[in-house]
Amino acid sequence: MKYTKVNTAIIAELKNIVGQEHVITDKDALENYAHDETPLYHTLPDVVVKPGSTAEVAQTMKLASKYVIPVTPRSGGTSLSAGAVPAHGGIVLSLERMNRIKEIDTKNLMAVVEPGIITEQLGIELAKQNLFFPPDPVSLDSCMIGGNVAECAGGPRAMKYGVTKHYVLGLEAVLPTGDIIRIGGKLLKNVTGYDLLDLIELTSSI
Repeated sequence: MKYTKVNTAIIAELKNIVGQEHVITDKDALENYAHDETPLYHTLPDVVVKPGSTAEVAQTMKLASKYVIPVTPRSGGTSLSAGAVPAHGGIVLSLERMNRIKEIDTKNLMAVVEPGIITEQLGIELAKQNLFFPPDPVSLDSCMIGGNVAECAGGPRAMKYGVTKHYVLGLEAVLPTGDIIRIGGKLLKNVTGYDLLDLIELTSSI
């Protein structure tokens, strides 16, 4: 597939979506988003965009779809799989600003969080309620939940408690077209229709 190179006009549109201060084009700054923790892969993106909401993610994806621009979502960039490396350049969609805990539901033992929340920080907040999030990847002090879901992160406790996919019961996802879908939720059993939740988790980790 032939991709479109990000130009000044597209950058201007991205700034209108997320704000000028949340669009990175400086080459030195782009270097931080050209790799993850493995030294084997390195590709400089054309631009880094830092949305602050699902709506901004959706608008960014609609723009990328319109102009056929590759998009690489990125959380903490701590993986060793090159999953956050923008192999085709284009846009790195950094989710670091979306770092809020929306709800800790102690009654149902569930938390609703944004993808940019640091895993350790979530654990600290849960501990205040005498709860904990079982997956504990080695980089938990810097990795983010969005990356944990994409990589199906585990850690030393995985042998007893399982990996991240075992604790994701619902997702709000933005498709490549910019459409927003919500699947799953606060329920432990749902056998109606296709298992889109596992499908999205599987494809994001490939």
